Amino acid sequence: MKKETFKVKGMHCASCSSIIEKSLKKTEGVESVEVNYSTEKAKISFNESKTNLEEFSKKINHLGYSLETLSEETSNKPTAQEMGMSESEHSAHLGLNQSKKEKLAEIADMKKKVMTAIPLAIISIFIMGWDILAQFKAVSEMPFVWEEFFHHLLPIFATYTLFIIGKPYLLGLYRFLRYGKANMDTLIGLGTSVAYLYSFIVTAFEETLQPFINVNNTYYDVTIVVITFITLGKYLESRAKIKTGDAIEKLLNLQAKTALVLRNDKEQEISINEVVHGDLLIIKPGTRIPVDGIISDGSSFVDEAMITGESMPVEKKIGDTVMAGTINTTGSFNFKATKVGKETLLSQIIKMVEDAQGSRAPIQALADKISSIFVPIVLVLSFITFGLWLFFGWKTLGISQSISYGLTAFVGILVIACPCALGLATPTAIIVGVGKGAKEGILIKDASTLEKLHEVNTVVMDKTGTITKGKPELTSIKNLSLQLGSGQAKLSDEEIISILVTLEKKSEHPIAHAISEYAKSKNIQSLNISDFEIIKGKGVKGIIDHTEYFAGNTKLISDLKISLDIAQIEKETSQGKTPIILATKNELLGIIMVSDAIKPEAIEAVKNLHKLGIKVVMLTGDNKNTALSIGKEIGIDDVMAEVLPDEKLNKIKELQSQGRIVAMAGDGINDAPALAQADVGIAMGTGTDVAIETAGITLLHGDISKLVKAIRLSKITMRGIKQNLFWAFIYNIVGIPIAAGLLYPVFGWLLSPVFAGLAMALSSVSVVGNSLRLKTKKL
Repeated sequence: MKKETFKVKGMHCASCSSIIEKSLKKTEGVESVEVNYSTEKAKISFNESKTNLEEFSKKINHLGYSLETLSEETSNKPTAQEMGMSESEHSAHLGLNQSKKEKLAEIADMKKKVMTAIPLAIISIFIMGWDILAQFKAVSEMPFVWEEFFHHLLPIFATYTLFIIGKPYLLGLYRFLRYGKANMDTLIGLGTSVAYLYSFIVTAFEETLQPFINVNNTYYDVTIVVITFITLGKYLESRAKIKTGDAIEKLLNLQAKTALVLRNDKEQEISINEVVHGDLLIIKPGTRIPVDGIISDGSSFVDEAMITGESMPVEKKIGDTVMAGTINTTGSFNFKATKVGKETLLSQIIKMVEDAQGSRAPIQALADKISSIFVPIVLVLSFITFGLWLFFGWKTLGISQSISYGLTAFVGILVIACPCALGLATPTAIIVGVGKGAKEGILIKDASTLEKLHEVNTVVMDKTGTITKGKPELTSIKNLSLQLGSGQAKLSDEEIISILVTLEKKSEHPIAHAISEYAKSKNIQSLNISDFEIIKGKGVKGIIDHTEYFAGNTKLISDLKISLDIAQIEKETSQGKTPIILATKNELLGIIMVSDAIKPEAIEAVKNLHKLGIKVVMLTGDNKNTALSIGKEIGIDDVMAEVLPDEKLNKIKELQSQGRIVAMAGDGINDAPALAQADVGIAMGTGTDVAIETAGITLLHGDISKLVKAIRLSKITMRGIKQNLFWAFIYNIVGIPIAAGLLYPVFGWLLSPVFAGLAMALSSVSVVGNSLRLKTKKL
């Protein structure tokens, strides 16, 4: 079975997605269909040997919808760009699936129509208002000349509004009459058309009908105002939908925009989209690697933190693989491109965000089910209501009044019923939630993960790269020269670091980089050195200012026959620290400790998780002493050390068997099974692509504090979804009976279709607005 995501054009409401799903499911060879109204995408699983895009299109084109492949816009472009990401793909996350330019043009057209219709609606409301106020004696009757003028003007306004502004609704009605498929456009089209036709007949045959009905009751104003409000609502909704999904543009900025390639023996800087398999790329110090490939010339150290979670920059030489998004630190090299465009990890991350925004949360299932049967039920209800008004109102109200009230209720029900509010309630909040997460460096794979996360009560963390930085740092300096006797040179801490950085500056060892980085941060300069020598497996030596210095491990000091407090060093070593000892031929000068330092945000993150009532467990393969020491320092509730990868999986199962809802945060290949088993898997963005693939959530840049933000985001998003669904359900449950005239027998109130139209327009806009409000929430 092939799974493919298509762009859908022509959808106007939640019922549209249901119609498309039902139509496509009837196609032979189709296994499953999932259509999302908010993102305007269709995910179809089908048998290629039995069906294709052409067959899908046949099923829905006559209903006013069309499907396009996401790569269609690149199909006629060179191979290089086919392998890149098209404008359509970059903007698909906007909930549009048209290029942004195309969608903005559509919104501009809607704005023109709205701006044309609003003056007509204002005039209609002015006339309605005057009539209502005159009935309550608040103002005098409208002058006869004015009344006659408006009597002939309103039909012209209504004709323009219905057939020009309201064309989409008339098409919805036409497709219903021809094919039996109804959506929200059908409801609006039927309601406004009936109001218009009734009014037109009364106007055309005024004298003939006068003895039987009140010919002064026309509904041109209803046609004008309802269509204006609905169109205004759609315009505001479309504008809001663009704002819900602007997050991926931020992600795209992480990607290299250009690449330096060698073609025809010349260096050329080209767009990343133009890089093809086999291109020879030139990488200079400090630049980001644009695509994946294999080094063919040169060597360097590459910071792969974004991809592998490696503790420090990794040495790369001829034959080694480099990956897009990683950063070259020192040296230069050339490499051959093997993976480009959508094949790279960053592109996979972007796709993950798009897929998440288009996925369905379990909480959405009820709303989808109701939306699918909503329109047919409303159509039936409207006709029953009209019939009941005629049947019961005939004797008590008279034929004229019963027709008038029946028609008002009929149009009111059709207009006020809003499947859109239900259809937008969950996906708009998901789009905003996923987008907000992406801006914060929190990548969410799907909506169900976001929903599940708010229930988590136990967080399990790996140590290296999750709690710790995953790279060595200088953490302490013990200056032993100050304890030397009189007459012997005493050194300051800065002088010790200066000597060490001088000895280590020619070394490519990661610990040397840790010393060098510390010296840079303190603005400590290196000195001149002579007779530099590497003592294999032990350290280095060299002459600085006529004194021979040694720097290395305990073996080197032992060879120099200098006494050393081995017990103290072993104690610190058991905590995961690595000693670098500085000495002369006869004396110890200092000991510095280099270790994989705890991330500054880790302690605060654990505190905040505790505030949320979440238990924190550390699960690591490292030795017990190191793990317990770190666990105690940052306030971990439970430490499980010296755990093998398959045992990590069993530990997660054990916690789940105790009724815990577990989120697991890890960054390596060895964490992948546990991430998959956890209720929510959380990969650190500095980790391996395997971990990222397995996890439901990825925290970019390996920032553990983002875990707390992710949980808060889940809680905020779920609260927004529940608010949206509550108001969408309440709106329809309360609005439809009122429009039907339920309050008329008690209070004498009958809802005007004009107010029904206003309420319907506001319902969708308010749901999208509430979702957009999530953007302002602080995580």
